[in-house]
Amino acid sequence: MKSRQALWSPSLFRVPLDRWSERDASVKDGVLALVLALLAFVPTLSNIGGQIGDLPERPANALGIGLVLAQTLPSAARRRWPAACLAVVAGAFAVHQALGFATTFGSVGLYLALYSAGAHQVGLRRAVAVVASAAYAVLAVVLHHLGSPQGIPDYLAFYLTLAAIWLVGGAVRMRRGEEAERRRLAAEVATAAERARIARELHDVVTHHVTAMVVQSDAAQFLLTSAPERAGEGLVAVSDTGRRALTELRYLLGVLEATGESAVADPARADRAPALGRVSDLVEQARRSGQPVEFGERGERRARSVDVELATYRVVQEALTNAMRHASGQMTHVLVRHHEEHVEIKVTTDAPAASPATVPVTRRPGPAGGRGLAGLRARVRMLDGELEAGARPEGGFEVRATIPSQPVQE
Repeated sequence: MKSRQALWSPSLFRVPLDRWSERDASVKDGVLALVLALLAFVPTLSNIGGQIGDLPERPANALGIGLVLAQTLPSAARRRWPAACLAVVAGAFAVHQALGFATTFGSVGLYLALYSAGAHQVGLRRAVAVVASAAYAVLAVVLHHLGSPQGIPDYLAFYLTLAAIWLVGGAVRMRRGEEAERRRLAAEVATAAERARIARELHDVVTHHVTAMVVQSDAAQFLLTSAPERAGEGLVAVSDTGRRALTELRYLLGVLEATGESAVADPARADRAPALGRVSDLVEQARRSGQPVEFGERGERRARSVDVELATYRVVQEALTNAMRHASGQMTHVLVRHHEEHVEIKVTTDAPAASPATVPVTRRPGPAGGRGLAGLRARVRMLDGELEAGARPEGGFEVRATIPSQPVQE
């Protein structure tokens, strides 16, 4: 019993069907035309064919066989040359009916040719429909003069049947066009989203590291006159920041060049990937730039998805960049809390003693994508998270983000 079920298992037919679906359309149409031609000579299928005219039946001969083949074999070109296929098949059908040959299954080729013309004809569609309708009217007149007992209602009913088949092909063509348009629009949206993502990544990488290098260069220039023995430390910090920027840019380029597999799957790229565990590197870099930073973590650090870790890294990076740019020298507190289902990031910068508050200036996102905190807000929202940034009542500035995330199962 099990062997019989295994014999008729659907998986046995899956491979042949997959191979058949991968064949070129011209090969499929050629096989279809050949099968249709063979079935046309099966007597038991003759009642399925189309017939109009009801003229006295003529015995089969070589001419009749040729007309049957002319109604079936042109289907091999039904997608490549649909109008020509319809012209040949319709002409053979008309002569076959006018000469009174017996009905065969091969007349189904007329229906197939009409459907193919409606579904695949690109240009001159109205002209093809008009010419086909006029040819049918001529056929009806010829059959009437040859003594056909059919009346106008019979010819009209057969014409409406043929028109319905054409319209079905046209509907399929329209649906196929709408689907192609949807795919095109989806590709455009995906391209625009990818451009915005690249713009955000470049902004985060370049702005942070360039800001750090400017601050470190200014500090080194100051030390050249006040403490020359310490100026070398500032220059080393500038060099380290530049190398870190190059590392992140190489990682970003590696992501853009990756095809068919995740860029992070490459161990060499994974070492350069900004991640949650590298937040401490950002803090150390800010400290070497002269920005006092306190860093703390609460809860058990868990492996998160790449998107969540990168978003966490960018939130801290942007907050520290704003602190170095707009509140240089003021104490900044970075706190990362690890929860079971989300990560919470809080970065606060104290206000200078001489002013009530120090508020970083944020720019509006441009047409190419988000910038600064606006870009971060969009990034966090894509992960169903929230980001808030603004001045604190007691002075200073605060950036707070909550990013939902389930721990990655290792």
